[in-house]
Amino acid sequence: MPQNTFFSSKMSLNLRGNLVSLDSPLIMGILNITPDSFYSGSRMESKDVLLRQVEKMVEDGVDILDVGGYSTRPGASELSINEELERVIPALETIIKYFPETYISIDTFNSMVAKNAVGAGADIINDISGGNLDVDMFNTVTELNVPYILMHMKGTPKTMKNETEYDNLILEMIEYFQQKVNGLRNRGVKDIIIDPGFGFAKTIEQNYLLLKNLHSFNLLELPLLAGLSRKSMIYKKLGIGTEDALNGTTALNMIALLNGAKILRVHDVKEAVETVKLFNLTYPN
Repeated sequence: MPQNTFFSSKMSLNLRGNLVSLDSPLIMGILNITPDSFYSGSRMESKDVLLRQVEKMVEDGVDILDVGGYSTRPGASELSINEELERVIPALETIIKYFPETYISIDTFNSMVAKNAVGAGADIINDISGGNLDVDMFNTVTELNVPYILMHMKGTPKTMKNETEYDNLILEMIEYFQQKVNGLRNRGVKDIIIDPGFGFAKTIEQNYLLLKNLHSFNLLELPLLAGLSRKSMIYKKLGIGTEDALNGTTALNMIALLNGAKILRVHDVKEAVETVKLFNLTYPN
């Protein structure tokens, strides 16, 4: 029996007033409105390229589109709020115009960007910093009343590779999430998603320890998001490049599902949808 069945409570998200079930794991497709994403296949350099990619993801069965304008790869350069807004708001408006039924997440740690993005039609806030890089983020999430993806990271995208010391990785992360969730609950935030942050302030070995123990976070009784797609923990271990890391991504996504992941954040939607279908056939609800 997979670890994800340890807690049998039904999970769902309120998106635009619709109760979206998580009985079957959801697929979140990555759309990077940046010129320097670590995986070139995810970069959206023009409106036409963006629309073609969104159309493909929708046809392949994506549940949520995750739009980000700030590169969070290790060592990434800083970006001004205005620059980030200039990237993501037009993209959001374009997606909503042509694909109005599709749910959208805004990938940002800046509360002003989050507020403007939700105002433009985004449904979820995906914050890699868990509120640590903008003291106004939790108040903004409360005000906007949308689901919030709470990720674990130490430092900033520029410094996180030097922030990998832990006495007990899993225990410290659980304590981190408990403290953050309590703070959000006290503000009245209802829909919280936990993202352990693979590759963020963690070594490759720590990433695999985290994946092996992902089921430990089920004790929080909140949906788990796994973002493993084409990351260095895959391609560096296999001695390949990001362009060849799809097979490894699929393998680790299945392990994440077996350990309780309810959302897979991916570059390659079709393969992830197929992974979920086979998982559901093996472990039906």
